[in-house]
Amino acid sequence: MDLSGIHHHAIGRARRLWIDYGILWSGAIAVGLVAVLYAQAIEYAFSAFRLLQHAHEWLPLLLTPAVSAMCVWITRRWFTGSEGSGIPQVIAALNGNTEERGTSLLSVRVLLGKLALSVVAIFGGLTIGREGPTVQIGAAIMFNLRRLYPSINVHMERRLILAGAAAGLAAAFNTPLAGVVFAIEELSRSFEQRASGVVITTIIFAGIVALGLNGNYTYFGTIQVIDETSGKLIVAVLTTAILTGCAGGIFCWLLLNTKRWIPSPLQTMRAEKPIWFAAFCGLVVAFIGVAAGGGTFGSGYAEARGLLGGTEQLSAFYPFLKMASMVGSYLPGMPGGMFAPSLSIGAGFGNLLHPLFGNTSLGMLIALAMVGYLAAVTQSPITAFVIVMEMVNGHALVISLMATALIASTISRFFSPPLYETLAERYLPRKAEHAPLEK
Repeated sequence: MDLSGIHHHAIGRARRLWIDYGILWSGAIAVGLVAVLYAQAIEYAFSAFRLLQHAHEWLPLLLTPAVSAMCVWITRRWFTGSEGSGIPQVIAALNGNTEERGTSLLSVRVLLGKLALSVVAIFGGLTIGREGPTVQIGAAIMFNLRRLYPSINVHMERRLILAGAAAGLAAAFNTPLAGVVFAIEELSRSFEQRASGVVITTIIFAGIVALGLNGNYTYFGTIQVIDETSGKLIVAVLTTAILTGCAGGIFCWLLLNTKRWIPSPLQTMRAEKPIWFAAFCGLVVAFIGVAAGGGTFGSGYAEARGLLGGTEQLSAFYPFLKMASMVGSYLPGMPGGMFAPSLSIGAGFGNLLHPLFGNTSLGMLIALAMVGYLAAVTQSPITAFVIVMEMVNGHALVISLMATALIASTISRFFSPPLYETLAERYLPRKAEHAPLEK
């Protein structure tokens, strides 16, 4: 056989394998690696804030407004598209002109801005999470890999965006099943069967990288569930779902109807002087944090885990103060997510309800409240219940978590339409004039 022919055949075969598998797998590994490094950067930044806050109790009153104003100024000046959680941008990219929307919302510039500015924001003590940004970062990484394909079409671009976003969420929480469900329920209401293999493969490889660097862990540890009578459990589910559904629905209403509750002078400041408005919001966040003894700063992960582990004692006002701090952190338009703060707020509501149920397991109530509030905010009940189930290893509570998520999500819809989908409309040109929340 001609050696030259064998050589060309081998090169062609290797090229085909690279196109079919290598690009996708390399992107998945990159998503997992970036997700882990990003999580570590967020943790280090918030640890630095904590050190400063403990050394100088009143420093947040200067630091938080300054960081808030700086992040908004930089975002508006150089990184438009990186504001907010990032999930609305991904939804817009999937539902609009994929190439046009992706180029503006999932570019390398937006990716870098999202990474850097959210780390700076958490250093300022603002109430944001990293999970929503990781979704946009994962989608951006995979979307930009389209340049490596010799030919690309809109269906493949959608699959890459969907896979990167789902892998980002899975790697952020170490919840692979939730990543798949999230892609189906939240990001793509018309999930293509052809996309399933791409999504699952990407999640697997990103998850392997995250596991290799972080080890096998559950995000909030494993909860201890005491056997409950069916009657008491039903009452707990209903009470928790109603409370968190109303609270989450009110939160969504506040974000989507700012002109109906923000005083006119502040509305004018927000429209004409957004940097000053950001500083004002940062000052509000700082005042809330100082008044709460520092408990409302940051994502709230430590507080939620401490409650679940029985090592943290929080005030009954904690969920309300945390929610107010979250609104103040999101309104200016800086990069930052909602998942972790929502889970922390939910944990606070579970702690608030515990005295009403006597000897009922605190861990169970916290898990129910976390899934209820997250489902109410996202209005994606299946994603919420799968995420919380995987995060707390709560397989014994599957039915209870599912019921709480479904009821809370339904109640939230009485207050507002789905938050992420509504926010995504401002990135779609045909609906931009109806955008409910300004940048």
